[in-house]
Amino acid sequence: MAVGDLDHVIPGRVVAIVNLKAPPLVETPRLVLSAPVAADAEAVFRRYASDADVTRYLGWPTHRTVADTQGFLAFSAVQWEREGAGPYLIWARADGQLLGSTGLGLEPGGQAITGYVLATDAWGKGYATEALTAVVEVATDISVRRLYGLCHPQHRASWRVLEKCGFERDRSWNRQVEFPNIAAGIPQDVLCYRRGLHRHAG
Repeated sequence: MAVGDLDHVIPGRVVAIVNLKAPPLVETPRLVLSAPVAADAEAVFRRYASDADVTRYLGWPTHRTVADTQGFLAFSAVQWEREGAGPYLIWARADGQLLGSTGLGLEPGGQAITGYVLATDAWGKGYATEALTAVVEVATDISVRRLYGLCHPQHRASWRVLEKCGFERDRSWNRQVEFPNIAAGIPQDVLCYRRGLHRHAG
């Protein structure tokens, strides 16, 4: 399962200023979300980044070598340092297995993009919904006002997760993006789902 991604889909992203930094560690009943570190490269590559089925609907090419994954982790470290938010790896609390990734990409005007990707053996278990719910909470806490995700029209499982988490389809969206693992270099239609956020009082 996958939807959009945080930085490859919308190039030239300019970072917004938010009030707080995202926590590097977030726990849910079944999951732990953590900011990636360099030592995670082999696990990320093996569990999902090199799997063509997993990455089919993503905005970045399937990783061919661990060096590709190391490049992503280096970028992630810079993003966290510069923006105070970025990708999260998704781990199972029960056994510590890596399940996938999610995160936040900050944009101007209090807006952010989110996405998620899960290894095939983590599909159909509600992990994407649980992880996205946690990301929505993080975004709210750091004063993001609008959160959105992009997904391929044929990837029903992913846009259903967005709907479960309170996102609504933006039918005015008319931009196209590249899905390099489907048709490299050819812009395609994409669905945009948005959700307004309101920080909790007190």
